[in-house]
Amino acid sequence: MDALYTAVATATHGREGRAVSNDGKIDLPLSIPVEMGGNGQGTNPEQLFAAGYAACFGSALGLVGRQAKVDVSDAAVTAEVGIGKQGEGFALAVTLRVELPDTLDEATGRKLVEQAHQVCPYSNATRGNIPVELVIE
Repeated sequence: MDALYTAVATATHGREGRAVSNDGKIDLPLSIPVEMGGNGQGTNPEQLFAAGYAACFGSALGLVGRQAKVDVSDAAVTAEVGIGKQGEGFALAVTLRVELPDTLDEATGRKLVEQAHQVCPYSNATRGNIPVELVIE
């Protein structure tokens, strides 16, 4: 793969530090979620992953929609990224909730969501590594 763009960010002190992008557009305190015993005062890697996946999947949906000449510009994607124990370590699981325009019939909507799942870079990166559930709402 020849990269068209490379994002660069540095995190210090793990989940209780700071994440900063090389261009300074991201500069966030990190913290462990309250549900995992932290203070929850900052963001966490799962929230950042969820935001990135939701945005990327939405763009992929727009691409396949344009190719099919179907307007999905009013679609919204919510990514839920769960983290839990797996063996000695931890694992992730994702649910993508896709809210499609009311004017789109169910069969066409499902087809477009499944096509988006094939072209989205996040979907391609996670495929076979973590479970990803697609929910059309």
